[in-house]
Amino acid sequence: MLPAGMLFAFGLQHALVMYAGTVAVPLVFAAAMHLSPAQTVLLINCGLMTSGIATIIQSIGIGEFGSRLPIVQGSSFAMLASMLLIGQIYGVRSVFGAVIGAGLAMVVLAPVMARLMRFFPPVVIGCLITIIGLTLVPVAGRWIGGGTPGAPDFGSIANLGLAFVTILITVGVQAWGRGFVANISVLVGLIAGSILAALCGMGHYGMVADAPWFAVSMPFAFGLPEFQVMPVVIMLLSMVIIVAETTGNCLAIGRVVDMPVTDATIAGALRADGLSTMLGGMFNSFPYNAFTQNTGLIAITDIRSRFVVAAAGVVMIGLGLFPKLGALIAALPPPVLGGCGLVMFGMTTIGGIRELLHVRFQGTRNGLIAAVSIGLGVLPMACPDLFIHLNGLARLLLGNGVLLCILSGVLLNLLVGRRSSTPDVEDAAVQGAKDTPTLSQTVRTG
Repeated sequence: MLPAGMLFAFGLQHALVMYAGTVAVPLVFAAAMHLSPAQTVLLINCGLMTSGIATIIQSIGIGEFGSRLPIVQGSSFAMLASMLLIGQIYGVRSVFGAVIGAGLAMVVLAPVMARLMRFFPPVVIGCLITIIGLTLVPVAGRWIGGGTPGAPDFGSIANLGLAFVTILITVGVQAWGRGFVANISVLVGLIAGSILAALCGMGHYGMVADAPWFAVSMPFAFGLPEFQVMPVVIMLLSMVIIVAETTGNCLAIGRVVDMPVTDATIAGALRADGLSTMLGGMFNSFPYNAFTQNTGLIAITDIRSRFVVAAAGVVMIGLGLFPKLGALIAALPPPVLGGCGLVMFGMTTIGGIRELLHVRFQGTRNGLIAAVSIGLGVLPMACPDLFIHLNGLARLLLGNGVLLCILSGVLLNLLVGRRSSTPDVEDAAVQGAKDTPTLSQTVRTG
């Protein structure tokens, strides 16, 4: 536990690093669902508040809930594709119902899920993360054009120029910034792009003046949630990505802070994800998972206290109680959001590619698994009208690229992934691995 002043300063730093990613999910969802500006502000404020609560639960822990590691929780990009598809077919209230249902199931199944990661080897996880990023790129494209395809100014030189400048600023800060500045490159890009838009007369901030200074977000602001079997199932299947991300972040942060991570630790983290997701659905927000950018911040600053992360949660709750801030964010010009979104979604895709770089393709069928899984995952995005004649369950399943990638990757890995296409090569590689000393053996022997 650090002194109060240091606790607040370091907590604020964590909050700023995660801020852009936290508000991006409600912004994407609101824009895609054509929600009103007031509803967009509501989603942002609810997201900030519940993100703060989720962070405190994860880092401090309540009973069997929480990893008790310095983990920051934020709205998951991984769930956007599924939520948008459910919202377009069943409506917004069904989205929140699916979020609550999936969160409850995750709380119950957390101990089991902590042991199911063997079905998701790096080749499957890499394909999933890659597809998540690729699926969200068209959203950034619509923002870059102005937000509404078919509008008179969609794709205008002014919109494209503003987005391009925002990308340059974001990339420049990330490339040449150091430490904390580099970690908030997206936030700097949003601020700089918005200032430029205002100077050019492209910003519309009238709603900021109309928003109240202080307000408490109430649950079920969109009405009582609707619980339907298939949306809940789709959401729960998509939560597999959160299981993988949270497990990976627990292991990474455990190494950074020199704390052992056991099955019980991972189960507690997943229970916290489920509880936070349930709260998110009740308070007009979305599923939560561990944020990766804060892992790097811990490594850079060497500030390992979980109470610092809990302080960041308190800061996020405070930000969610001031609607004027939410209104200011909601008024950001779409091209500015598109420029930053392109960088964020592109980095998500690169995260999947980096995961695939650790996959051994020689002498295995991992290449086949990746080819089919990524191909099926891209299909609904590359050809949106392909399943236009399908309705109900079939359209919900086949129209979700993330879900197609999950099912394909897991099933192919079970069917063909455990057999080498060239057994001699596989056997030689395994024997070579057995003959190679481990890192711990090398350290012990000097």
